[in-house]
Amino acid sequence: MTATRRNETDLGPPDGDPRWADLADLALVLAREIQFLGYRDPEAVPLTQSEGMVMRYLQDHPGTPPSKLADATGLQRTNLSAVLRGLERKGLAERRACADDLRRATIHPTERGKRNYALVRQEWAAVVSAAADHDTANLDQAIALLGKVATSLTVNRPPDPGRPADLM
Repeated sequence: MTATRRNETDLGPPDGDPRWADLADLALVLAREIQFLGYRDPEAVPLTQSEGMVMRYLQDHPGTPPSKLADATGLQRTNLSAVLRGLERKGLAERRACADDLRRATIHPTERGKRNYALVRQEWAAVVSAAADHDTANLDQAIALLGKVATSLTVNRPPDPGRPADLM
């Protein structure tokens, strides 16, 4: 799947179905509202959007070198360095020297980082489930579609992105 750049005079989605814009808009609203609510559990450590992306990736990919972590999350190396310093200060991630080359390091979630990620996921689940009145009728289809979109957007991320929106 390849992304097609469109010019400013294009109106509507390329396939003419405005529901795609509605889906994107709702995804942005959901992300913002979940973040806005914060966490009820006092043990939860709040994360910035960039910190959350890094922690999400590290859950399945512990021991990732910083360069690969930057590529996987779409962060610039300089921004990733600042994010990692913040995660280390919070006790959620740590750098470990590579045994075969002490000049190189890999990034790992700490036990606290793993627990925190599980805790915030539980809080997100509770908030989203309550907002949907615990209706699971189309939940699997929604997860599948959003997963497909997320994977495609990540895989097709341009090496030089356009002008970014202000981050939450």
